[in-house]
Amino acid sequence: MSPERVIRAAYSPDADDAFMFWALAEQRIDTHGVRFARERADTEALNRAAEGSAAPDVSAVSIHQYAYLTDRYLLLPHGGSVGVGYGPVVVAKRPLSRDHLRGLRIGVPGLRTSAYLVLRLLVPEFTPVIVPVAPFARAFDALDSGEVDAALLIHEGRLLYPSRGLHAALELGEAWQALTGLPLPLGGNVIARALGPALIREVSGLLRESIRYALEHRDEALAALLAAETRPGVPRERALFDRYLSMYANQDTLDYGPAGRHAIQDLLDRGTQAGLIPHQVTVEFAP
Repeated sequence: MSPERVIRAAYSPDADDAFMFWALAEQRIDTHGVRFARERADTEALNRAAEGSAAPDVSAVSIHQYAYLTDRYLLLPHGGSVGVGYGPVVVAKRPLSRDHLRGLRIGVPGLRTSAYLVLRLLVPEFTPVIVPVAPFARAFDALDSGEVDAALLIHEGRLLYPSRGLHAALELGEAWQALTGLPLPLGGNVIARALGPALIREVSGLLRESIRYALEHRDEALAALLAAETRPGVPRERALFDRYLSMYANQDTLDYGPAGRHAIQDLLDRGTQAGLIPHQVTVEFAP
């Protein structure tokens, strides 16, 4: 009998990431002797950990952060969170236009998030204030206290702002599609080059199968994620989870497709051309 192969996989507690790994966590698919040791952390923590000496074998990261990981990771062709005419949203306590955002203090979830990169490309002149993405209420608190003039919301938080009486100043996915004609790639899963071609192919196939299984058993997966939800400030509402998964855990998650792959390279190219990414990035996908 061959020894068990252990793959360290790190992803966020957000519903779309949990959805992708649900079948693996619940042992719904045959992993053929590969065991996944799962770790959970928020987006910015995952971005930082992927650069460290104890980086996981597989990790969810921001597409922006991938620009700094190409020496050690390949981008998986599945597991992406892609917005098609929608995405993160900048909100404020009063109605503001996109032009009004220039020069303001805007709370952002991290400087390596894709949302920050896109906002900087759309609104070059603002002062970023890092506001941790967890708990979601932290961004709302920063607005209430006057710490920031506006806040950039990602993940489920971008669906919760109307209940706080806040106003959308800029829908990043909508503005991005108007500018580029492309979908907005936000997050992806990377896999360590050090695993070697054979294991990379095998693990990639298992991760793809996990996503496929969840999509084919969506109602069951949604119910399980809802029952397991423990994050502070996240309503245990099926309609919210359903809407969020429809946005970020769908057929685009199973495969970026040609448009998604092009959109990733285009986003990173624009970041380089604007001087926000210090080097040219060539996106390399795993099998």
